[in-house]
Amino acid sequence: MTILSDVKQLGQQIWLDNLSRSLIQNGELAEMLKQGICGITSNPAIFQKAFAGDELYAKEIEELKQQDLSPKQRYETLAIADVRAACDICLPEFQASGGKTGFVSLEVEPDLSHNVEGTVEEAKRLYQTIDRPNVMIKIPATDAGIQALTQLISDGISINLTLLFSRQQTLKAYQGYVTGIQNRINQGLSVDSIHVVASFFISRIDNTLDASLPTHLQGKVAIALAKTAYQDWKQFFASDHFKKLSAQGANPVQLLWASTGVKNPDYPDTLYVDSLIGPDTVNTVPDATLKAFIDHGTAKATLQENHEKAAGILNETVNLGIDLEAMAKRLQEDGLKQFEEAFAKLLEPLK
Repeated sequence: MTILSDVKQLGQQIWLDNLSRSLIQNGELAEMLKQGICGITSNPAIFQKAFAGDELYAKEIEELKQQDLSPKQRYETLAIADVRAACDICLPEFQASGGKTGFVSLEVEPDLSHNVEGTVEEAKRLYQTIDRPNVMIKIPATDAGIQALTQLISDGISINLTLLFSRQQTLKAYQGYVTGIQNRINQGLSVDSIHVVASFFISRIDNTLDASLPTHLQGKVAIALAKTAYQDWKQFFASDHFKKLSAQGANPVQLLWASTGVKNPDYPDTLYVDSLIGPDTVNTVPDATLKAFIDHGTAKATLQENHEKAAGILNETVNLGIDLEAMAKRLQEDGLKQFEEAFAKLLEPLK
């Protein structure tokens, strides 16, 4: 048993927030799965870093540049090959869990974040091209993204809905998912193989708010938001309406804690893993955080502890005049901009 398998026993999946050809080909990814990693997430920044720093891409990049392809097509050739290979490595995990774990995420082009039809078209194309049962297509939780989510769920595609920063945004995502599930059931189609994770970002919240908060609230708001969001999740998916959908095979959305690498060096480096362990959740962690957690983290069911205190922290924050929903909207916009910049940067050497 490892600490990762201990966390799995507590009902949480730990995913790796990284992907590269070296990880795949040197056996490290397969070894991580043996230790208890249950899935993988990627994004433009991860691929940009991989293409720039992993020598295993160099030869293929040069070959692709000799072909009559756009930079985006060259990127997709590389990224899709990696995602397929990672899906294949994760397939035993996926099969052993009855299709509930072992997913690998690939993101749609960031420029489509406010384009419903474009997001749906791109997600369907990527899903069909990758052609693996354990792929999740990642789309942003903008208003357009949530509309696209509804359509993609109706089409039977598993989704990683990313860049969530607030309870209100997350509840809108759940409703978009349920609408898609109901549409699919109304067509007489099965829903039991469709899975969605709602990626709620953590460290960026504290990083944004801490300078505006008194000392006793610093480093506390992100965890408080996550804990209250989990209470919202329990209430939503315990409703009579969802129970009827569940009886027809629907799976609840799972909250996924993202951005769980600690940015403030004054905080424990495993803060956003240790504090958010609970049933039916996922935590996707970068390499450094994963190593720190394996070395000195604590596998304990903490997510449901002190949720009333968490609500008090949020009330105190709001009473200071901080608009958490406005902050969430701003952080989502910033996140979209960062992904667009990373995507443009990764395309540069592919021109």
